[in-house]
Amino acid sequence: MSSKPVVFVTRTLPDAVEDRLRANYEPRLNSDDHLPDANQLVEGCRGAAALLPCPTDKVTADVIARLDDSVKVIATFSVGYEHIDINAAQERGIVVTNTPDVLTDATADIAMLLLLGAARRAYEGECMVRKATWGAWAPTAMRGVHVTGNRLGILGMGRIGQALARRAAGFEMEVHYHNRSKLDPVLEHGAIFHADLDSMLAVSDVLSIHCPSTPDTLKILNAETIAKLPDGAIVVNTARGNVVDDEALISALTSGKLFAAGLDVYDGEPNIHPGYRDLTNAFLLPHLGSATMATRDAMGFRALDNLDAFFAGQEPSDRVA
Repeated sequence: MSSKPVVFVTRTLPDAVEDRLRANYEPRLNSDDHLPDANQLVEGCRGAAALLPCPTDKVTADVIARLDDSVKVIATFSVGYEHIDINAAQERGIVVTNTPDVLTDATADIAMLLLLGAARRAYEGECMVRKATWGAWAPTAMRGVHVTGNRLGILGMGRIGQALARRAAGFEMEVHYHNRSKLDPVLEHGAIFHADLDSMLAVSDVLSIHCPSTPDTLKILNAETIAKLPDGAIVVNTARGNVVDDEALISALTSGKLFAAGLDVYDGEPNIHPGYRDLTNAFLLPHLGSATMATRDAMGFRALDNLDAFFAGQEPSDRVA
């Protein structure tokens, strides 16, 4: 009988990550990458020592209450952990870890892609080429927003927000940010701090959202906050879908209050608000923030580093509960 800890893995992971799992653990893998429901999560953890879930898995209080006593640690394959009921895990004495740092640059790249794609009407342009509706060049056709020299507001100046600020400097953008606290000047990279959110919104020709999903940030972008943006502003979201009020954003994009939006995350994804699909000024991606081969490998290795530390009797470096 194997002495290796049993780990229930909810989704198919990159080959290099699964190879390491097989070498060091007794993994229960998801060969067809189906989405497990609550009962399957509980059943998959029977006799297991660890659960390795993904953001698609709802590890609710009910699921945690039904887990075998053998489950001692949950190492999520993600930075965010709002899909796990942290309080319920703590009550059961289950350690929870995440995978910070490793997806910073990949997500900041996607934010910059969304910013440029929304500003320069990339979706409309591609549709014209693919549908053969591209006519003769015209001086007034397909005019977008000039990004260079414009003002970028960053809501949430954590690792990804700071990485976007560095990229925006290459476009000579004037960067402003709102955060819970002012950063050390070394980390600001010349960005201007606003203790008041409304103050930053007023100068954000482009608003890029990078705040975590918390009760305080739920639908923080809503009709009231959108109204405080300059007319013709652009909104980018690579954080979490539920920080945006979909109806308010769609209304602002339809009315012309906002020029465009670039979105990689959505409330209820993949079942997004259908109104987005009808908007030509919405540049939409399917949650690609961390989707590079190197980043997804690094996320898996970070999760396994946390498991390795836990089973070695050490404190995992990325413990969140």
